[in-house]
Amino acid sequence: MSVADLLSRYRRKDLSPVEMVDAVLDQVDRHNGVVNAYCCVDREDARRSAREAEARWMAGAPRGLVDGVPVGIKDNLLVAGMPARFGSRLTSDAPSTHDAPAVARLREQGAILIGKTTMPEFGWKAVTESPLTGVTRNPWDTRKTPGGSSGGAVAAVVLGMGNIHLGTDGGGSIRIPAAFGGSYGIKPTRARVPAWPASPLGTLAHAGCLTRSVADAALALTIMAAPDMRDVYAWTSSTPDFRTGLDDGVAGMRVAYSPRLGYAERVDGEVETAVMAAVRVFEELGARVDDSDPDLDGDPIAAWNTLWWPAFAMLLQPYGERVRDLADPGLVAAAAQGRETSAIDHIRAQLKRAELHAAFARFFQRYDLLLTPTMPLPAFEAGRLMPPSGDWGEAWTNWSPFTCPFNLTQQPAASIPCGMTRDGLPIGLQIVGAIGADALVLRASRAFEAARPFCALKDPCTH
Repeated sequence: MSVADLLSRYRRKDLSPVEMVDAVLDQVDRHNGVVNAYCCVDREDARRSAREAEARWMAGAPRGLVDGVPVGIKDNLLVAGMPARFGSRLTSDAPSTHDAPAVARLREQGAILIGKTTMPEFGWKAVTESPLTGVTRNPWDTRKTPGGSSGGAVAAVVLGMGNIHLGTDGGGSIRIPAAFGGSYGIKPTRARVPAWPASPLGTLAHAGCLTRSVADAALALTIMAAPDMRDVYAWTSSTPDFRTGLDDGVAGMRVAYSPRLGYAERVDGEVETAVMAAVRVFEELGARVDDSDPDLDGDPIAAWNTLWWPAFAMLLQPYGERVRDLADPGLVAAAAQGRETSAIDHIRAQLKRAELHAAFARFFQRYDLLLTPTMPLPAFEAGRLMPPSGDWGEAWTNWSPFTCPFNLTQQPAASIPCGMTRDGLPIGLQIVGAIGADALVLRASRAFEAARPFCALKDPCTH
């Protein structure tokens, strides 16, 4: 059910939060051993919260907009009473004493927190596996990866282990799993959703959500985007209601379609066909669509790399010699790359980032939205950093060329399911807006969803 349907059932009193949480926990019991979506489940607190929500609904006095709605939280976001392990054996298993801003806002509105979802160690790569929690698998084919770093979140939301799942995105970590895993995922404008503690990734890192419908994401962002003084970068203005105008459609919008962003070297044929068909849907819905690449000076991934890897060198530094024995060897090697980055390199990358901002600012003077593939390929084998074909080099950013640029520019970007491969794997369309145009991205996403509803999945596909 969508959140709106769920709340309507609560209102009619023909379904209770207790029954809903029991159903979600039953899904966890049935499927988590197969896909490894949750690394921590607080059954006792979830059931206690459900009883309290049930009493409020029976009294006709729900606490807020999502009273009794089950929610999952990525393991790098603080939840009071649960540990925040960041997918790492280096971290403490002591429970956190505070909620992250987005978690606090959802809890205030009555959300029921089911547990923490899996991620790669400190979110360093775009597949979900770690020495702490093992390999997380794609519900559509458990031999495949769900992507990362919010891979546990997408596996959980697709299989009904919670209606809303919080994720983070520093280079595609919401959109990559949404594309590989067949859900909706949105990375809002940076600081539209406050984050705390501050990330060493700085303004590359965004907090957002993965859901089974666009309306659920619009509701979640309406709650999560409330100001929080702990985030020094966050917006201080009141939160817009992202549900307003959600069904206004795309007729008359100026939309650009860029199949390669001007620099991506290859796109899988099935992906290209599905995305082109999705672009035609926008034309059928009344948008004015042009094939148009933004005027970029080369591939922006080099600048992103210069900002990304030093953050992981800094993260590992306090753990000293324990890193060698306990951390993901791939992370250790990648962090060594970050230690070699000079202050001059960092400043040069920031200036390159400013140029990229300016290029997209000019581009979005002509267009309301930009459409690209989210990923240039479907999900590949789980337990690997790179596709086994050997065609994508040695860096995971090679197979995710469309996501990182919009962390550099801080623009809102969403991935929405737009088709399936012959092998039954999801394909994602990326919808990008100008800075602050989160409502427009949601509105366009909703129009596409209404025209091409998502496929649903009841049980994991095992082979």
